[in-house]
Amino acid sequence: MRHEAVAIHITGVVQGVGFRPFVYGLAKQLALKGWVRNTSAGVDIEVDGSPEAIEVFIESLQKEAPPLARIDSIRVEHQQPKGFDSFEITHSQGIPGAFQPISADVYICADCLRELFDPHDRRYRYPFINCTNCGPRFTIIKDIPYDRSFTTMAGFKLCIACEAEYRDPTNRRFHAQPVACSECGPHVWLEITTTAPLKMRRFNQVRGEDAIQAARQLISSGKILAIKGLGGFHLACDATNLTAVAELRRRKLRVDKPFALMMPDMQTIEACCLVSAEASELLNSPERPIVILGRREDSQIASEVAPGQNTLGVMLPYTPLHYLLLEPEQGFPMALVMTSGNLSEEPIATDNEEARQRLSTLADAFLMHNRDIYTRCDDSVVRLFQQKVYPIRRSRGFVPAPIHIPWDTSPLLAVGGELKNTFCLLSERYAFLSHFIGDLENYETLAAFEQGVKHFETLFRVKPLALAYDLHPDYLATRYALERAEQEHVPAFGVQHHHAHIAACMADNAIPDGEPIIGVLFDGTGYGEDKAIWGGEFLLATYSAYQRLYHLAYIPLPGGDLAVRQPWRQALAWLEHAGIEWSDDLPPVQFATQQLPSGLHFLEVLRNQLHTGLNSPPTSSMGRLFDAVAALAGIRQQVNYEAQAAIELEAQAGIEETLQPECFYPFEIKPGIIEPTSLIQTLVNDLRHGIPPSRIAARFQYGISMMVNEVCQLIRHETGVSKVALSGGVWQNMTLLAKTVSILRDNQFEVIMHHQVPTNDGGLALGQAVVAVHRFKDL
Repeated sequence: MRHEAVAIHITGVVQGVGFRPFVYGLAKQLALKGWVRNTSAGVDIEVDGSPEAIEVFIESLQKEAPPLARIDSIRVEHQQPKGFDSFEITHSQGIPGAFQPISADVYICADCLRELFDPHDRRYRYPFINCTNCGPRFTIIKDIPYDRSFTTMAGFKLCIACEAEYRDPTNRRFHAQPVACSECGPHVWLEITTTAPLKMRRFNQVRGEDAIQAARQLISSGKILAIKGLGGFHLACDATNLTAVAELRRRKLRVDKPFALMMPDMQTIEACCLVSAEASELLNSPERPIVILGRREDSQIASEVAPGQNTLGVMLPYTPLHYLLLEPEQGFPMALVMTSGNLSEEPIATDNEEARQRLSTLADAFLMHNRDIYTRCDDSVVRLFQQKVYPIRRSRGFVPAPIHIPWDTSPLLAVGGELKNTFCLLSERYAFLSHFIGDLENYETLAAFEQGVKHFETLFRVKPLALAYDLHPDYLATRYALERAEQEHVPAFGVQHHHAHIAACMADNAIPDGEPIIGVLFDGTGYGEDKAIWGGEFLLATYSAYQRLYHLAYIPLPGGDLAVRQPWRQALAWLEHAGIEWSDDLPPVQFATQQLPSGLHFLEVLRNQLHTGLNSPPTSSMGRLFDAVAALAGIRQQVNYEAQAAIELEAQAGIEETLQPECFYPFEIKPGIIEPTSLIQTLVNDLRHGIPPSRIAARFQYGISMMVNEVCQLIRHETGVSKVALSGGVWQNMTLLAKTVSILRDNQFEVIMHHQVPTNDGGLALGQAVVAVHRFKDL
C-alpha cells in the first residue's frame, strides 16, 4: 500500500479545547501514525498513512473540530514518510516569540453539570468540577503554552484518579488543566465578617457543602454575601427582598445604577422577563453573558434592582459553584443580585486578602475558595438587536478571543479612553481587545490597567513598536502612553475620539482598507481637535483619515463636568440658546430655584457663565442634549451614574404608543451645523400644553432619527458614499437605534453597527489601534 506523509500546522483557539484528543481519536480511526503537540504558536501534527486517509484527516480537522475550537489557518506540507509505528500526543514545545489565541473562560458543560448532581459520581457536588469542554481558562493562565504549570492550578497536585484521567487521551479530562476533585483540588469555605451579628458566627469557617448551605441560609435571611467566582468576587443578595437590595445600594454607594441578576434556569427568567428565542439562545450560549431583557410587569424582582428602568440584566449560572448556590428549593430566592464585588468605581476584587480588606464593610460574610484568579474579569453585558449580539461590555466569556483584521498589522498598543476602558494589542492579523478595566479615574484602576497590559504583552508575545492614545490630555491612559513612548523611544499617535469610534465599527465589520464610510458618532464626551467637547458628529472617514462634515451646534457646558452630573444646567443652557425665558413653569428652573441654596441668585451666576464662557467649555455632544431634554421633560435633574438621564428618557419613550409620521421634533440643518433651537422651542410648547414626558421622549428620539437620515442624504449627495456606521454610547439606546436603522435602510443606505465590540468607549481602543497602525506604516 502506498503511503504519504504530511506535516500540519494549525493556528487559532486550539489549546485547552480538547483539540489534541480530537486529533488523536481521528488519527486512530483512520489508522494514521505520527504525533500531535501543542506549541506556543499553535498545534503541530505529523502523520503517515494512505493518501485517502490523510485527505479525510485534513478535511475532518476543519469540519469536525471540537465545539470550542476556532481554527484560523491550516498549513499542510508534504514530506517523506518517517515510519511511525503509532500515534502519540507528545509534550508541548515552547517557541521563543511565538503566540496563539487563548480560549476564554467557558461555562460548565452538560456532562459536568450532570455529574455535579449525580450522587454516584465521585465529583458529586464538587464546586470546581470541569473538563476539556468547560471551566476557567483566561482567568487562570499565566503564560503559554496552556499547560497546568503555567496556570494558578500548578500548586494542586493531582490525586491518582485525576492523574489517570488527565493522562488518558480518550478521557474528556485529558490535559484539562484545571482538572481536580475534592481530594486534590480547591475547596470553599465561609467566613463571617467581624461586623456581622454574633448569631452568624456559628457559620464561621465552615467548609465544603456546609459552607454552601450556610451561604444559602444567610442569603435567604436577607444578608449580603461576597462570593468568589471565576474572574472576581460578586456581591449577592436576594433580588426579591427590597430591604436587602436597598441595603446593598447603601453599602456599595450605588444609588440608582442597575444591578445584574443571576437566575437558576430559563423558567425563572421567563417568569420575570420578556424572552425571545434569540435571547434564550444567547442566555444559554457558552459565553453566558448578562443579557438585558424587557421586564414583565408582574415580575417579583424588587424595584430597587433597576430603578426607573423597564429592563433587567439577567444571566444564568456559569460555574458549578453558582449552580450549587442557586439550586432551586422551597423558600430559596428565585433570583440573586450578582453585582461586581467592589466599592463604586473601584476594580473588582479577586484576591482573598484583598477582598477581606476592601469588601468587609459591604458584605456580612464571604464565600471563599483557594483557586487563585490571575486576571480579574467582569461579567460581559449584551443586548440583542435584530437577532444579533450588540455588546455593551465585552469581558468574561468573550475575552481574549481576537478580532480578525483584514490586513497585516505591526505590533502596536492602543490604550483606550477614560470611561469603560479597555486596551488593544495588534499582532499580525489579530486585534486582542482586553477585558473590561473600568473607568480610569483612580490609582487602583490604573494599576489594574497596567497589570493587564503587561499580561497581554506576555501572553501574546507583543513588544509594541508604537502606541496609540486619545487626544484628551488629562486621561490617565493618555499620560501612560506618552510616558511609555518616551521611555521606550517608540512613536505615539494621538487619535481623535470619534475617528476611533468609527474605525472600531469599521474593523468590527471587516471593512476593506481605503473604503470611505459616513460615520454618525453620538456620545457624551470626546475631545475635539479644536479642543471643544465633541459628541454629535457626522464624519466621512477611512481608517487613515477623516473629515468632519456636520456636527450638533456648540452650546456652553456650564460648570464643565458638573453639568454632566446635573442635567438641569444643560437644559438651562439650551433654553438660553433658544431664546426661551427661564420661567418657573419649566422643571429645570423649578429645581434650581427650589432645591438649591440661593436659587435665584445662583441662576444669575449661571447665566453669566453662559454669556462669558467662564468654566463653560463648548460642546456638540448628543449625550448632553439627551440630558437637557430629560431635564426639560421633568424626568431627571441630577444623575448618579453615567447616562442615567438618557437611559430614563429612553425608558419613557418605550411606553409611548406609535407616533404619527409628522409627530417628531425638528432640527434645522445648516451648512456643517445641526441646529436644535426649533426642537427646544417645540418641546417647551408641548410641555406647556400638558404633553406627557413619554410622548416628549418619543418625539425627541424620532426627531433625531429623521435628522440623521436627512444629514446622511446630504452627505451622500455630496460624496456618493451610502454606507453608514453608527457608533458611540448614545447608540446603546435601542429605541433610537431601531428607528434610525429602519429609516436609513428605507432610504437605501447600507448600515453597519457593532457586533463584536461595544459601541461605547469599551470599543475605542480597537479603533485607535487600526487608525494608528496606518499612520505608523506611513512613517
